[in-house]
Amino acid sequence: MRRPVRLIVLAASLGTAALVAGCASTTPTDAGAGAETEGEKKTISIGFNPGPYLEMFQEGIQPILEADGYTIESSDFTDGVIVNVAVSDGEIDANIMQHTVYMDAINEQEGLTNTALVQVPTPPMGLFGGKKTDLDDLGTGSTIAVPNQPSNQYRALKVLEDLDLIGLSDTIDPATASLQDVTENPNDIEFVEMENAQQVAALQDVDYSVIQGNFIVSGGLKLTDALELEDLTDEFSVIVAVDEANADADWATALQAAYESDEFVEYLASEDAYDGYNIPAALAD
Repeated sequence: MRRPVRLIVLAASLGTAALVAGCASTTPTDAGAGAETEGEKKTISIGFNPGPYLEMFQEGIQPILEADGYTIESSDFTDGVIVNVAVSDGEIDANIMQHTVYMDAINEQEGLTNTALVQVPTPPMGLFGGKKTDLDDLGTGSTIAVPNQPSNQYRALKVLEDLDLIGLSDTIDPATASLQDVTENPNDIEFVEMENAQQVAALQDVDYSVIQGNFIVSGGLKLTDALELEDLTDEFSVIVAVDEANADADWATALQAAYESDEFVEYLASEDAYDGYNIPAALAD
């Protein structure tokens, strides 16, 4: 069931200026390659948020799917809730922009039934210097920016905990984490919560910032320049999300197979841009 009115309401309530960038990234294959036959779906529409996943898809995955006769339509979304609702409502077939902890939280919040189809290579979070360029300069009262969204704030706090800069509650929940879970702060760090997408631009306004991987890449920073990188676990690796009713569809099977293919492995190995990414176990073997 489509809910266009609800999408508009969500966009307004979240202060999102744009729902979809007009399908500006629609990319057809050769004439006739994507022709639909009765009972056979040969067009796959996918939503992306800002980050490296669109380029990875277009260069490493799309050629494989096109060779199998699929036409790809890609759309840019600026909000994580709306792009998940769009999958559940059938506005798009899949999205590639989130980890399972976030997807599960939005499923519960919005009453959706999206599920993970396959894991994709993911850049980890990184701690970057802003006004200060070395952790030896941390001192007392330094400002550190962290994402204001719970599951990604959890990841940022874990990076700082692993550096012994803070202590966290034993009962911290990734889906509901907040600064209230910081139980030890010996350096009197001042945390600055902000939108993930603003952290790179605001880097020089704070002493340090723990930034989500896709925004590191899209913001022009290098993972290899981070003061510390996250030890990324599977639950925080980005996945292809589809509605669970479509998980076994032929097009979904083809999409999963492309991400687990030898051709994709060869593509990743040929691009230095993916150095430092967490590679799914299915591709690392």
